Amino acid sequence: MSQQNLEDVVKQKYAAAAKQAAAGGVACCGGAADPSGCDPITKDLYDRTQIAGLPQEAVAASLGCGNPTALAELRLGETVLDLGSGGGIDVLLSAKRVGPTGKAYGLDMTAEMLALARENQRKSGLGNVEFLQGTIEEIPLPDNSVDVIISNCVINLSGDKDRVLREAFRVLRPGGRLAVSDVVVRGELPAEIRKSMELWVGCIAGALEECEYRDKLLRAGFASIDIEPTRVYRSEEALDFLIRAGLDPEKVAPETDGKFTSAFIRAVKPAGAGLVGVPPAAVEKSMNPNPTTASAAASPETTGTEEPERRPPDTTPAHAANCECPPGCTGLACCSGETP
Repeated sequence: MSQQNLEDVVKQKYAAAAKQAAAGGVACCGGAADPSGCDPITKDLYDRTQIAGLPQEAVAASLGCGNPTALAELRLGETVLDLGSGGGIDVLLSAKRVGPTGKAYGLDMTAEMLALARENQRKSGLGNVEFLQGTIEEIPLPDNSVDVIISNCVINLSGDKDRVLREAFRVLRPGGRLAVSDVVVRGELPAEIRKSMELWVGCIAGALEECEYRDKLLRAGFASIDIEPTRVYRSEEALDFLIRAGLDPEKVAPETDGKFTSAFIRAVKPAGAGLVGVPPAAVEKSMNPNPTTASAAASPETTGTEEPERRPPDTTPAHAANCECPPGCTGLACCSGETP
């Protein structure tokens, strides 16, 4: 299925979820209409004291797998961006944390969700909030404009996660933080799971394996990467998901037991990464446009100084000593020391 087709399916599902929440129902990642039958991924994510005072529709439209605002270290005056902001719950919570001198953006591609989020903002009375329409693969904000990016079980819905992470890196200021909740896979998944669009929209089929997530973050330019599991899902919790997807739970469930986890993913844009998307060689060339002339000008013949002793280059892989990948990772940039 193409990226465009995937976006269309996600839009349809989340438009329906927005209408359901606006009508007084509870939206669920897997499409269950009854709150008591809501999927395990979206249940019980927020403390009652944390959501006190928020519009009920914002809480009802929560389709996440975690609570990034509780784990992200938001500070007064910071600018926060929520990728895939849905009904706006995490944006509103972030706006309270950063205070009136800060700003909280929400980005969503679904018109119905944006309408619901803006109505929730109006009811909340928060003025430091702005909801933007667009995709997480093409963020409508300038380079180096955001201090913190949060997201709640949305990156796994994208068919082009590399582009999402590159865009996140682009809009973050140097030293900025990525702090997202997402579903992460441990080990191989049955082919039936990966091919199921119902399970992709349900936050499962598109989930990345932990090692792969680390590698994509590294290749996008991020550092200080940490993936912290917050909940492990058992096979019996996914039975309704599997049945709605037309799969045989007796066959597939044992192959998925314990393989899906909600995780909190942290990463940092290095402080010296102000030149976004510019290869190191190009940066060096821009600082020294005529290396041959510069070299000749500084040679022992022209300066009269003794040429220093030449030492063989260090061939130790750049990341080998600091690889944080779990056992079993092989051939990835974060394990092999390749330059991302």
